[in-house]
Amino acid sequence: MSDKPNLLQMFLSVLAACFGVQSSHNRERDFAAGHTWAWMLLGLVVMGLFVVFVIALVSWALSLAGA
Repeated sequence: MSDKPNLLQMFLSVLAACFGVQSSHNRERDFAAGHTWAWMLLGLVVMGLFVVFVIALVSWALSLAGA
């Protein structure tokens, strides 16, 4: 069995890292897997989605407030 993370595990690891709750086992697995560019790209995508979510949430809240 390969110890390389699949896409879902990578996504969950990026989310855990964003919140600062990554387990040491998963961190070691992630660093041993290599493919730094894939981690950076996934991190940028997750952060981009977070920014879009925050912008949409603020726009929705402002529309409810009548602004």
